[in-house]
Amino acid sequence: MSSAPRSRGGVAGTVVRGVLHRWLPLVILVAAWEVATRISDSPFFPPPWEIAKHMKDLWFSGPASHLFLNGEATGNIFPSLGRMALGLALSTLAGVVLGIAIGRSERALAYLNPIMQFARVIPPPTLVPVFIVLFELGTQMQVASIIFSAIWPILLNTADGVRSVDPVQMATAETFRLSAFERIRFLIIPSALPKIFAGLRLALSLSLILMVFSELLPGTSDGVGFELTNAQSVSDMPTIWCVIVLLGVLGYLFNTILLAVEHRVLTWHREARKAAS
Repeated sequence: MSSAPRSRGGVAGTVVRGVLHRWLPLVILVAAWEVATRISDSPFFPPPWEIAKHMKDLWFSGPASHLFLNGEATGNIFPSLGRMALGLALSTLAGVVLGIAIGRSERALAYLNPIMQFARVIPPPTLVPVFIVLFELGTQMQVASIIFSAIWPILLNTADGVRSVDPVQMATAETFRLSAFERIRFLIIPSALPKIFAGLRLALSLSLILMVFSELLPGTSDGVGFELTNAQSVSDMPTIWCVIVLLGVLGYLFNTILLAVEHRVLTWHREARKAAS
């Protein structure tokens, strides 16, 4: 009779400890930041509480029916997220397709690997003049810069994942006369998924960085980067810090969602590794 309450208490205690371990360092950091900025009273470092209030007034003062988002939020945050989502989606599609094609061919990988490694290390900001000539200023150029940055970790990780497929499984697929499409669908893609998700995590952070950078260029009329540029031009430090905090929150949120999806999709992979060990 007494074991059930202890069990529930144990589960509750585990949850509480997990929450404390996850959030306590952040709470301590924010509290220290608040105290330090209050003491220094520097106009360049506003306290977190003032930043939070300014964020509410700047973006989250709308009606509840619109999730408290006002016109400033929908006019700048949503366009940025739309460009980032489009660039990341196209990067994922192209990177996975090309990665599978290249990874399945030893000769293609040998020929193209030096070119891919060369292109991967080129900083996208240095190609801005090329993108401007090819796409002109605007959404096309911004999405192109995101794609060029985000495609390489997905492509290279996918190709590496395809090469790591168990040869015994490939031989078994040939024995059962599976078609090329069936091999890709039921064998190659599942085996390469851990590597693909690793590339996606890198591509996600790069997409967020390039989203902001592409909106800092002249000719941009909306977006988070555009708002940051306007705030810098008038030395609006609270808004600058609001954008910085917003980008940190978005990065954490997107990474958490991707990790949750990865955890759900790769459940079979973890169970197979446990069984093998």
